Amino acid sequence: MTALPDPRTRPPTGGGLIDGYGRVARDLRVSVTDRCNLRCTYCMPAEGLPWLLGEHLLTDAEIVRLVGVFVGLGVSEVRLTGGEPLLRRSVVDVVEGIAALHPRPAIAMTTNGVGLARIAEQLAAAGLGRVNVSLDTVDEAVFARLTLRSRFADVEAGLRAAAAAGLTPVKINAVAMRGVNDRGVADLLAWCLARGYDLRFIEQMPLDAQHGWDRAVMVTAAEIHQRLAERFTLTPADQSRGSDPAQIFLVDGGPATVGVIASVSAPFCSACDRVRLTADGQVRNCLFSQRETDVRGPLRDGASDAELAALIRGEMWVKGPSHGIGGPGFHQPDRPMSAIGG
Repeated sequence: MTALPDPRTRPPTGGGLIDGYGRVARDLRVSVTDRCNLRCTYCMPAEGLPWLLGEHLLTDAEIVRLVGVFVGLGVSEVRLTGGEPLLRRSVVDVVEGIAALHPRPAIAMTTNGVGLARIAEQLAAAGLGRVNVSLDTVDEAVFARLTLRSRFADVEAGLRAAAAAGLTPVKINAVAMRGVNDRGVADLLAWCLARGYDLRFIEQMPLDAQHGWDRAVMVTAAEIHQRLAERFTLTPADQSRGSDPAQIFLVDGGPATVGVIASVSAPFCSACDRVRLTADGQVRNCLFSQRETDVRGPLRDGASDAELAALIRGEMWVKGPSHGIGGPGFHQPDRPMSAIGG
């Protein structure tokens, strides 16, 4: 990727959230909590992590105000994440506040689905458009070993509730791990097809709290495709990916599809349009960034929306050309995925 303006110069003062390589951020990921009620082994240790203190978390009003600043900078899609976003007791209020913004962004949520059955209708009524549910296996025993919790039935109930509430298309995000669930990827696709859920496989990335990720044992997108092709006929969908990270395949001629996201083996950084806001009010221009910009402190000190926008613009302007996984000098971020937000 060839740089357009010099990233060492000042960011532009008008227009969208552009970076030094010409990409424009339109998709905001907002973490509303770092806590989670599962203990997926590729994400965090069994005992959990040191959670953020309450006073460090953005309040509902602060989240909505900051999202409003991002919307003013051209963001048109907002996804609420965690940790597990449903653990934030006021998450419905947050959705409602974002839905009241003008212009109103599209609002989605990534959740593990455990608590979705009790709240899906409220979320839909508040303005949530759809959900992505993280589910790596439909084998209950494997689910329990992977998450260290026996909550598969709760996730199933949550998925049904989401579909009934109109939070569609209901999407499933899955990570295939060697020796854990990689032999069940075709079973997961068959399960999703039978229920009308859209499945996306994602290569495992180095975002675990234990820093134990090893590319040598990572299940690649090519391997996932190969395993799926043992049972299904996959043909590339005739559509432009744009900034969509997934390569979409028709399953047995369609109309059903499956997506494969090669985050590591075939990164899509050149088309990335994402920016992230952590639960403690830090702006991150990339999942793997070694830096972030604090907007919580200035907000609480009385900064205007224009001043907050300038801080956000500055962080986006210095976004690197790629995440650099596998390259010289790559270092896994200190924050794990649960603290950054998906």
